[in-house]
Amino acid sequence: MHNPLWSNEQNQQVFGKCNNPHYHGHNYELTVRLTGEIDPETGYLYDLKHLSDLIKREILDTFDHRNLNLDTSEFRDLNPTAENIAVVIWNRLRAHLAPHLALSVTLYETDRNFVEYHG
Repeated sequence: MHNPLWSNEQNQQVFGKCNNPHYHGHNYELTVRLTGEIDPETGYLYDLKHLSDLIKREILDTFDHRNLNLDTSEFRDLNPTAENIAVVIWNRLRAHLAPHLALSVTLYETDRNFVEYHG
């Protein structure tokens, strides 16, 4: 993580060992949660196969194994903190879901470090 508008000292102070002007990576884990009313005819809240396909298309195919700073338009000018990544993921998924479904995104950087975003 690195903010090019800041001095090296300020970047080091704010981002610590994650500060690197040449980027750093993580192997994130993503949890997507939908809540709402179950359809009495189908028994589904949402077809999980469709959710899996949506996550693959909108998130994995776009961000997986990429340098977020260089390879994606979303993070060209937005620092890819876990918080910002979660918001971008939420927005990309929200656009494809019915308004009555509540969406929550949990993004794990490590087993103990994670962020949640509910919109």
